[in-house]
Formats: sequence, C-alpha cells, structure tokens
Amino acid sequence: MKPTKLLRQSPVAITPKTWDLKASSPLVSELSSKTGLTPLQARVLINRGISDKDAVRSFMDPRLADMADPMLLKGMDKVLSTILKAVEKNEKITIYGDYDADGLTATALLLHFFSSLDIPVSSYIPNRFTEGYGLNSSAVDIIAKNGTGLLITVDCGISDSAVIAQALNSGMEVVVTDHHQIPEDYEALCPVINPHQPGCCFPYKELAGVGLAFFLVVALRAALREKGMFEADQEPDLRIYLDLVALGTVGDRVPLLGQNRILVANGLSRIAWSRWAGIEAIKEVSGVNESDITSDDLGFRLAPRLNAPGRMDDPEIGLALLMARDTSVAKNLAEETNSANRHRQRVEQGILEEIEESLIHPRELSESRVLVVAGRDWHQGVLGIVASRLVERYYRPTLVMDIKDGLAVGSGRSIKGFNLYGALCRLSYLLEKFGGHAHAAGFTLRKENIEKLKNGLRDLAAQALVKEDLRPTIKVDGEISLEALSVEIIHQIRALSPFGEGNPEPIFWVRSVDVLDSRIVGERHLKLRVREKQKVFDAIGFGMSGWHPLTGETIQMLFTPQMNCWKGHKSIQLRIVDLKRPVDL
Repeated sequence: MKPTKLLRQSPVAITPKTWDLKASSPLVSELSSKTGLTPLQARVLINRGISDKDAVRSFMDPRLADMADPMLLKGMDKVLSTILKAVEKNEKITIYGDYDADGLTATALLLHFFSSLDIPVSSYIPNRFTEGYGLNSSAVDIIAKNGTGLLITVDCGISDSAVIAQALNSGMEVVVTDHHQIPEDYEALCPVINPHQPGCCFPYKELAGVGLAFFLVVALRAALREKGMFEADQEPDLRIYLDLVALGTVGDRVPLLGQNRILVANGLSRIAWSRWAGIEAIKEVSGVNESDITSDDLGFRLAPRLNAPGRMDDPEIGLALLMARDTSVAKNLAEETNSANRHRQRVEQGILEEIEESLIHPRELSESRVLVVAGRDWHQGVLGIVASRLVERYYRPTLVMDIKDGLAVGSGRSIKGFNLYGALCRLSYLLEKFGGHAHAAGFTLRKENIEKLKNGLRDLAAQALVKEDLRPTIKVDGEISLEALSVEIIHQIRALSPFGEGNPEPIFWVRSVDVLDSRIVGERHLKLRVREKQKVFDAIGFGMSGWHPLTGETIQMLFTPQMNCWKGHKSIQLRIVDLKRPVDL
C-alpha cells in the first residue's frame, strides 16, 4: 500500500499507522462452499489463519465438550493428591490471589467451589502498595498463624521460591497455580501447574490464571467423584463458574482462541444472567445490556471497575463483590468499584498530562526506540495503564516508574518485536524484583539504577527494533462499499465473536466518503455523518476528537460496522479505526 499523509495529528494517535490491506485469498470460495460460511466470514477467518474445515468447526462452535483434558497439565496429579489429602484431613485451605480481575475471579472461583462442598476455605489478596505482587513473607506468617494447612496460589507464585520455602518450613503444604512465564533458574519446591513448564503437554499455553483455576476444579471434581464424595445427582455443576472465567480471561487480555475461546464464548451466555449477585450489580453500574453482552463489555466496562479498588486502595472490595450473596450488599460494593474507577481515570489523566507536558521531548522520541519516564508521587496503581496509553500514542516499548524512598517501582508495556520480560531478564542485575511476560512487566529497582536501566533498554531496543517497527500496522480484512452494508452483514460478523486478543473485530476499508457533519461528543470522541454515493451512516471515533472539524472533507476510512441502540431505536453505525485522505492504491 502506498504511504499516505494524515489529515492532521490526533492527540491520541500521534504515531501514523500503516494500513495492511489483505488481498482476497483464492481459498475463500472453497472454504465457503465446504463449511457453509459466507464469503465475508471465510475471508475473515482465512486472514486469521483458520482455513480448514475442522478448524472452522471448532472456531464457529466452541463447545465445552472440546475442552482439553486437565490431566495433560504437568504436575496436575501431584496437585490433586495434595489437595485431596487436605480435604480428607478437613484442613483449612487458603487461596492466595492477585489484585487484578484475573486474580480476583480465580480466587472467587475456588472460594465458591470449596465452600459449596463445605470445605473450610479462606482467602488472602495482597495489597498492591504495601505488599506488592505475589507471595510475601509477612502474608505467609499471617496465613500460617490462622490455622491454614494448605496454601493454594492463583495467578501468582511461580517467581516466589524463597517465600514458598518459608511456607513449607512453617508446616503448611503449598500448591502453585500460575500462568506467567517460568523464571530461568526455577526449581519447583511444591506441586505446580503452569502450562509454560518445560515438558507440559497441555495443548494451549495462553490460559489466564482463572482459566487455569477452572481446569483445576474440573480435575478436582473428577478426583472427588472417584473418591465417592458426591451423592447421586449432587455433583457440582461447574458451568456456573464460567461467567467468572470469562470476566477474568478477557480482563487479562490473553488471546481469545483455542481453549480461551471455548471458556469465554460459553461464559458470555452465563454472564448475561449470572447467578452471582456481584456480577449482576457491577453490570448495572456499568450500564451493560443484559441481553446482548459482548467481550468488549467485559474488557472495557466490567473488568476496569473490578480492577479499580485494587489499583487505588483496597483489592478486597473487588473480591467481596464477587463473593456477595445479598443483593443490597452487592449493589453497595459495585458503587464503590464505580467510584474507584472514576478516581482511577482522573489520576491516570493527570499523570499522562504531566508526562506529555514536561517529560517527553521530540529529541528523545526521535533518538530512542524505548520510552522510560519516572516521577514522584505518581499513583503506582495506574502506572501500567499509563504505560499502555503511551504505547498507544508513541508506539514504542514504555516503562513508567514512581520514585519513593530511594526505590523506583514501575510497570512496562511493549510492542511486537520487543520481548520486555526477556529484556528485563538480561538487565536483572539492575533490578530488585521483576516479573511478567513479553508484552507487560512489573519491576522494582534502586533509584540510582534508573539511568543504567534506561540505557540498557535503549541498547537492547536498538538491536531488536528497526525504524519501521515503530510504526503500528492495522490489519485490514478487506474493502467494502457502504452500499453493501446491512444488518445481515453485521450478524455475519457477530457470529465470529467473541472478539479480543488474537481474534480482533474485523476491520474494513472504504475508499472514499464525504463528511456531511463533524462534531465532538463526550469531550474526546469524534462523531461524523458520512456519505458514499446515496448511502449515509453515522460514524463514531472514540478518543479521536483531534480530527475535528472534518465537515466538507473527503476521506478514506477504516471501520467496523456495528449496531447502535439509542432509546430503543437500532441503526447501523460505523466505529472508526483510522482516517486518511483518499489515494489510489
């Protein structure tokens, strides 16, 4: 595709984007005839690497019957043996979770499951600010003193060998369930399930922590069944937990493919009419439509509110919400999460403005392929979100740190082509603590090492990334005329959901449209009315107010067609992805 110039720079999308228009594959007609897909659906799936009949069937019909055998997880037999021993002895079990949506839903899932079987169980969620991520020594002391016989971690633990040793020495048994990368020098001190373990035969590696917890309860239910723990027709129905699994999985932004697609697709139907009072309450404060819930609702409305208390102050609010049984209690807790989320948004915006006004210089952006910024009195709970926003704007690996008492606590986000976790491994001699994966990481280091870390990352980024890597690419599924758009087309697209990481919403290109009207709504969003020939549609560009005004312009547009419902009236609306001037391609 020939390069084009932006109409003007947008404050949200400062880095121009390359449009990668996929050519129509000759396999489209063949796949359509073999599978019953429409040509549009076949083209989109081929663009995602799904091109044979069996793969199409499993994608279009993600059934629970196609879930992988949890016993394929390396170490599952030892994990089950340890848990069953605790159950037989009627020992207290403590679930040690994490303060994000993935960790909270995983903790809630296991709490609900064990409680339903009258197994004594409690939980511990560390405070982000006083304890940090993962197991810590003080928490283990508290847990040991409360009579716990078995400690089960969810969404953490794989990097905490020293604290696990402490827990074992205190007399507790420990089981680790974690989906994060395995440290290079890792040696298991207790039973572990983690799909990234060397030699693990589980066919899908990208589970969220709550997905791993669900596979654990599937295996545990089978083991308890063999032990004769269930009377006739009293075996627990694990499908009731799929809404929790869907919420945590989408919230953790793992790929919605393979096993995750099965879990989320089935969970979405459950979350529409959840049995959990907390999920019903958080849906209400989020304004989520009960009859038509999408993965976007989970990722951009529910999960941020569930995350917010842990980011700003107290993660126990989120867990209490998921465990609430009384409707009025759940509503009050949901309002607290909503207030925390509004506070989070204000704090995040303030830090972003400070960074962009005084800490980012054009010279730094032109000379460095990584962005590292540090400040004081920045709220540590939002550093990861701020890093993500900066990646969206400047498209380069970004680390954001808060300095306090001689230590810098930070969070980083990366781009394709730069393994952030791998880079931190190579610079680990500068760090006090770190963890994460290729695209996101958290870390702590001494203040005097910040400049050394910055220089080391710049050197690694210079080796790994070329200039072209710093220009984001939008993969476009095809050209489409506005005259071809219909409700049926949108139904065909929706049939490919749930959308998310690994399965993005299809994006289409329209070559030339006239802008009849341009205005700003909600302070940051661009609202257009566009026309191609005789067809006219409303279009919305979230966070794209910097393009206004466009009235009278002729533009080309990347968009996703959607149904918009306003005051009971449904109409087709275009969600704008990007804009440029018309060119001959």
